[in-house]
Amino acid sequence: MPNICVYLGSREGSDPCFREATVALGREIGRRGHRLVYGGARVGLMGALADAVLAAGGEVIGVMPDHLVEREQAHHGLTELIRVADMHERKAAMADSADAFVALPGGIGTLEELFESWTWQYLGLHDKPIAVLDIQGFFAPLLTFLDSLVRQGFLDGPTRDALRSAPTPPALLDGLESQLSTA
Repeated sequence: MPNICVYLGSREGSDPCFREATVALGREIGRRGHRLVYGGARVGLMGALADAVLAAGGEVIGVMPDHLVEREQAHHGLTELIRVADMHERKAAMADSADAFVALPGGIGTLEELFESWTWQYLGLHDKPIAVLDIQGFFAPLLTFLDSLVRQGFLDGPTRDALRSAPTPPALLDGLESQLSTA
């Protein structure tokens, strides 16, 4: 049972399509027998994803710093909630538990986590697949910018290609499963 670490917003965003795709991904993760690893929140897209995985019979591991648990942000219906001291421990625990990384729409925290995981892969600290769920082109501007970095000589092609994208949850999980089976 692979552990899929998902980075995503603690807000829902302005378009209902983000929540719909998040719930669809959660159902698909649970249906396929994968385990979700995420930030442990009950709010926004984070809570919607966890609830969808659980409703589909899947397992969910949340990792949350004590200060956010105390602010009542934690989802207490998870398979397991791991409390850590701070955000650095949270990211390390999530990365250690993951077999693959996925980013969904979110803000600066989501982007920071995505780029950190990708950087760790580039540096050889792990060789786990990384992908974005490009819901209605949410990540298209970023992906275009990354292609520009290759053209400008600041990023090599294989590193750029390591960050995959897919437009739908089934396509995303199919790609990750393919990468995991060949690893």
